[in-house]
Amino acid sequence: MHLETDNGIHPGPLIVVTFALMAMGLVMVTSATAPLDVAFWDVAPWRTVFGRQAIFIAIGIVSMLLAARLALPVLDRPRWRRQLPLVLFVIALALLAVVLHPGIAGELRGSQRWLRFGPESVRLGFQPSELAKLAMVAALASLLAERGADPRSFHRGFLPAALAVGVTVGLIGKEDFGTSLIIAGVGGMMLFAAGCRWIHLLLMGSLGACGMSVLLIMAPYRMARLTAFRDIWSDPRGDGYQPVQSLATIASGGWLGKGLGTGVQKYGYLPEGHTDFIFSVIWEETGIVGGGLIIGLVCAFVWLGLRTMWHARTPFERLLATGITATIGLQAALNIAVVTVTTPTTGVSLPFVSAGGSGLIMFCIAVGVLIAIARRSGREEVRTRSPAGAATPCAPGTLGLFGQTLGA
Repeated sequence: MHLETDNGIHPGPLIVVTFALMAMGLVMVTSATAPLDVAFWDVAPWRTVFGRQAIFIAIGIVSMLLAARLALPVLDRPRWRRQLPLVLFVIALALLAVVLHPGIAGELRGSQRWLRFGPESVRLGFQPSELAKLAMVAALASLLAERGADPRSFHRGFLPAALAVGVTVGLIGKEDFGTSLIIAGVGGMMLFAAGCRWIHLLLMGSLGACGMSVLLIMAPYRMARLTAFRDIWSDPRGDGYQPVQSLATIASGGWLGKGLGTGVQKYGYLPEGHTDFIFSVIWEETGIVGGGLIIGLVCAFVWLGLRTMWHARTPFERLLATGITATIGLQAALNIAVVTVTTPTTGVSLPFVSAGGSGLIMFCIAVGVLIAIARRSGREEVRTRSPAGAATPCAPGTLGLFGQTLGA
């Protein structure tokens, strides 16, 4: 028999932080793409970055609410927890393989990352790597916490999970090195949190470093970025152009910024000012106050995600919350590090803030799953004695670092 208590994590703060990031993103994307020669209201909304981003946010909010509702029955049923994540993972891998086909995938800035659909005038597209982030997290949670898995066993825990990470990184890394770095990092964090042996983690890290080196060597422009990072001023008009312009944009913002909409660098100087380098535009127009607010909101999101993870009911939910939080937090950290020239340039967006639909919608779905986990955390199962006097068994948690506080 099970008793339920109502002492879980309230998802309200998580929702507020997510909405705040999306609202700031919509405002700053609009500012970063505002035309100088055309009145804002003279252009059809779906042809402007603002209009498209507003539509993506609306779809993302609906997706978040649906995910929060639909995830509850999945989390309640062990059979679904074992099967659905792996089905989703297989679909994501199939789409990643399809996007590598030159005749099918759409090319953007020299990389094949998109599946295009719809009329050419609208130019809708989907980036399978965004789905793969969430699918891999769900698959790892299932492989490490369901089906009688033992994370400390090489064959029954570590090997299947490590192969899932390796295949995903391999399919994505050819065209998108930044996303492959994030997926590799998240995979390592989840294996660590699950309690895998150190020797296994060191083996995976060594093989991963070799694989990443191969991906760097395969693309000369990646090596050029790495070389330019050592001294961005040695080639300010070539490989060092983006880092130099990003620093110039941030430096011109000062404490309070130039004012919303009055930034200059976005007009032809700073490439990808509304996507990968939106944080630079935010800093130029709102100064350290606006930049600090974005960093604070990201930190708040990570903290709320970790609290949700800590109060999760089952090993599967705890690993799932860990992976989602790590994915969003690591991507945000990498984006800010690139923009501030703390790391070499790589193309990753700022979650919930940068312009784009695929990543925004998938991250909203991920937040919906976190909301569902937070709602379930208030229904803690308590062991009681059956009428016959025998104790009702409660399976031990499988997370090595947190198993003492976790019951299935």
